[in-house]
Amino acid sequence: MSGTVGILGICGSLRKGSYNSAALRAAAALAPPDTRMEFAELADFPLYNADDQARGIPAAVQRVGAQIRAADAVLFATPEYNYSVPGVLKNAIDWISRLPEQPFAGKPCAIMGASPGRLGTARAQYHLRQVGVYLDMRFLNRPEVMIAAANEHFDAQGQLVHAPTAELVGKLVAALRAAAVAARPA
Repeated sequence: MSGTVGILGICGSLRKGSYNSAALRAAAALAPPDTRMEFAELADFPLYNADDQARGIPAAVQRVGAQIRAADAVLFATPEYNYSVPGVLKNAIDWISRLPEQPFAGKPCAIMGASPGRLGTARAQYHLRQVGVYLDMRFLNRPEVMIAAANEHFDAQGQLVHAPTAELVGKLVAALRAAAVAARPA
């Protein structure tokens, strides 16, 4: 399938026991052969401020921007806070979008999310898609992975133990890998 594909996982939660971090780890474990996955670290991003930007882009932002540029695709895993995207994720996207040659442009992307709630991050995913339109992210439409009742799908160690959800996550990573291969220059 056209060589190794690199996928960057970006988690919208900073919580140590995050279901979304666990979902990204599951995605890495379920990825097709010749797919490598690494993870972005957002914890050290400062709050976006145009005055700070005028003094220079922080090293943490430059590091994640370089990871995005180097990746063939991006997989977001986001919780839902107050019917939308968590501030930490939106803040990171706002900073990264200020980099020269904005790295999300044209990048194949996918979204999944896990929540103890019943809608499994549906509204947050919709809002993230809206943000992505302006930044020219190329989001997959299917499969949709909205993990509701996440506390029942992951064990105490953060392992995805719900077989139907694992199958769906595997399909999402395979679809993202295929989109990344298709987006490569001929």
